[in-house]
Amino acid sequence: MAEPSTATAYGALVRSRIAAQASYRTSFAIELGSQVLLVLIEFVEVYVVFHQVDSLGGFDFGEVALMYGLAVVAFGIADMAVGHVDRLPYYVRTGTFDAFLIRPLSALGQLVTSDFALRRLGRICSGLVVLGLALAAVDVDWTPARVLLLVVTPLAGAAIFSAVFVATATIGFYVVEGMEFANAFTYGGNYLSAFPFTVFGNAIRRFFTFIVPAAFVAYLPALALLGRPDPTGLPTWLSWCAVPAAVLAAAGAGLAWRTGLRHYVGAGS
Repeated sequence: MAEPSTATAYGALVRSRIAAQASYRTSFAIELGSQVLLVLIEFVEVYVVFHQVDSLGGFDFGEVALMYGLAVVAFGIADMAVGHVDRLPYYVRTGTFDAFLIRPLSALGQLVTSDFALRRLGRICSGLVVLGLALAAVDVDWTPARVLLLVVTPLAGAAIFSAVFVATATIGFYVVEGMEFANAFTYGGNYLSAFPFTVFGNAIRRFFTFIVPAAFVAYLPALALLGRPDPTGLPTWLSWCAVPAAVLAAAGAGLAWRTGLRHYVGAGS
């Protein structure tokens, strides 16, 4: 009888996490509803802003809603799949991470499959609703390229956020408590990606475009969908580069993980 593959082992771990969450239906329903409510509250904040102004950074309500919807869906997918990697400092501090290293599976793979936040489906579905309403409100000259961009963008954005989660989690290899610093890049990047980058200062725009590529999650793809040039002067072709940005972010996260893992010497006693 053939031994189970690595993919099968990871799949079994994820299924066990999902089954555990589904077994507590009331709790799961409450958590799912809380995610929907969270997105609703955040979106109401955007709506309230547009009761005071006609545009935000040169974009109207429908265009900002488009960016918001793309960002919410992307972050929801990433948070559901890998958001729990921010528990790495806790695993290192308690010595639990040492168990990952002696099993015949990738340490990162085990960390990613140590949980699966199915409740984030509430956030993803809410984001899809906002995205659908925004697309109905804005004027998009649909072409095959733009249809493909719309489909690919949330997945590329999820890959970017996943890479940021993994890269910032590696701070746990160096300091005992550093996740508050890491959250500035994960949740901070999520917040920034939901708004036009024209409302931020030049230094912030550059950092969250070329260092932490949050601009490629929603802002730049939204410009491509709308057929608008970037008001800050970035080249038009950059708006179509969410996938290359995701690949580079994943490569950077992989390098950060391998470097941190080499630095790790054990929890001690």
